[in-house]
Amino acid sequence: MRDNDSAIATDRIAVDTVRAPEPPAAPAAASAAPGALLAALGVAAFSLTFPATAWALEGMGPWTVVMLRSVLAAALAGGCLLVLRVRVPERRHWAGIAVVAGGVVLGFPLLTTLALQTSTTSHAAVVVGLLPLTTAAFSAVRTGARPSRTFWIASLAGAAVVIAFAVQQSGGAPSTGDLFLFAALLVCAAGYTEGGRLARHLPGWQVIGWALVLVLPLTVTGAALALATEPLRLTAHALGGLLWLAFGSQFLGLVVWYRGMAAIGVSKASQLQLAQPLLTLVWSVALLGEHLPPAAPVAAVAVLVCIAVTQRTRG
Repeated sequence: MRDNDSAIATDRIAVDTVRAPEPPAAPAAASAAPGALLAALGVAAFSLTFPATAWALEGMGPWTVVMLRSVLAAALAGGCLLVLRVRVPERRHWAGIAVVAGGVVLGFPLLTTLALQTSTTSHAAVVVGLLPLTTAAFSAVRTGARPSRTFWIASLAGAAVVIAFAVQQSGGAPSTGDLFLFAALLVCAAGYTEGGRLARHLPGWQVIGWALVLVLPLTVTGAALALATEPLRLTAHALGGLLWLAFGSQFLGLVVWYRGMAAIGVSKASQLQLAQPLLTLVWSVALLGEHLPPAAPVAAVAVLVCIAVTQRTRG
């Protein structure tokens, strides 16, 4: 018996010795840091979209801004797809890519640019702060998911805050700019939802890349017509705003955002995106010198609270 006990003890020591060199969990946690940084860079890029649009509008018409930003972003995306020899997506994916193109490449930029002709960037930031909730609602409908009652209560509360803010700031009724912004929420949410579905089959940057390439004939034609009919004055602000919209917001921001989201997960990345409306409010004051109405930060924080609730109760 003693020999058997000794043998068992020896076997246990051997097993412990084999198990000892297992890598600790710390490196896995550390590897999430670059992903979080990439996602944060994406949020920072998106937060500058409205101020950059306001700058671009100082020297260009709205159609010129939208079409040129898409053409320039498509040139960069197409170059990346060509250099990396990315295969053309399967036929079954093109309908979804068309939805992304219509919502994210054309619809949202055009509608928000038209809105910013009459609305301030701070006002637009609060209204568009509702985008995560709108996207979540579209996703629930598209996927057939059934979020909890708390999720829907928080979503409706956030929508009520934004509508009340828009009505109060517009003197009792939504303005034309508000209508453009609400329409932008719908088309962008549809584009984000479809893009999220496609990202299960294609890398996220390829989804937006192919969407940009898909509408390139339309945007090139539109850019030519816009340049022929709208005034053009290439000031430093106008050129800088256009370049940021094309390369920062429309393409590179989405590249780092999708890579960061893949590294740390959708849930954690969404938590970082909660800072986007507040960052835009900061930029509207720092870069544009806008006077921030007291209701803007209050409404923005209220919307963020509602979004945080939906993130914790979703699914």
